[in-house]
Amino acid sequence: MKTKTMRFLSKSILLLLACSLFALPPATADTLDLQALIKDVEQQYMGLSSHAITMMRVKTAHWDRTLEMEAWSLERDYYLIQILEPAKERGVATLKRDREIWNYLPKVDRIIKVPPSMMGGSWMGSHITNDDLVKASHVDEDYTFTLLEETDDEWRIECLPREDAAVVWGKIIYRIGKQPRVPLDVDYFDEEMIRVRQILFEDVRTIGERIVPMRLTVLPLEKPEEMTVFEYRDLVFDLGLDENFFSLRRLKQR
Repeated sequence: MKTKTMRFLSKSILLLLACSLFALPPATADTLDLQALIKDVEQQYMGLSSHAITMMRVKTAHWDRTLEMEAWSLERDYYLIQILEPAKERGVATLKRDREIWNYLPKVDRIIKVPPSMMGGSWMGSHITNDDLVKASHVDEDYTFTLLEETDDEWRIECLPREDAAVVWGKIIYRIGKQPRVPLDVDYFDEEMIRVRQILFEDVRTIGERIVPMRLTVLPLEKPEEMTVFEYRDLVFDLGLDENFFSLRRLKQR
């Protein structure tokens, strides 16, 4: 169970996750495209491209640490993030291209490709795993969707894995607000259908023409004293980046 609990997503980071939500027209139960809605939620922080300064606080039973990071993204498949602070970890970086991940360790000047056996490992010591970084933005491809409940204010959507999908979660349930159309929380269930993680989305703001939650809290439910909190300090969309920016050479630059 401990291994399953440590296999985390999101989006989110990347932690995550493009906000075209603001542009979607009103929908009814008959016209709502659940797959498109989930895709928008999982990519809300990316846009066509994005640049962000983020703070990540990781609290465990044994220690509490805070990282300041700079991140760039291109659609759903390209992501680069570098640590700015603390000084002893400055320059540590992660590159995601499609479904592959590399880490750069400046102290030994080495680029290490994350092997399949390490995909369940913790990313940057947080409650997010390498597997989350690869698969979080592809929930719309790997799951099927059912509308569980609709009120005047929100939708609850159940996601079950497709038969041929190599995924960690036995089930995911999204709660999405209507006005504005942003995620409120996401529950993750293991293969025994036990709820093991929740992500909360808070501090909703307007960034340019987009509406996004600026704080994400990842809660490992089997360890209620622990959490990982992401806060966006600065967020800019649509910078004109291309795939060449997300290179192994760029991974080493500081």
